[in-house]
Amino acid sequence: MEVLHPRCAGLDVHKDNVVAAVRLAELGGVRTEVRRFDTTTPGLLALGDWLAECGCTMP
Repeated sequence: MEVLHPRCAGLDVHKDNVVAAVRLAELGGVRTEVRRFDTTTPGLLALGDWLAECGCTMP
């Protein structure tokens, strides 16, 4: 049996940035969004805020 999480994220970590993709299962289907964040403290805080806004519980 395959486990599907309704809200999850994948992170691709590089030296200067992090590319984050979220998968959001909604009533009309599945929505995916990708954003890039700097690896500075403000950038990582913005990443955390965005993941919390999306309701991601499975990084």
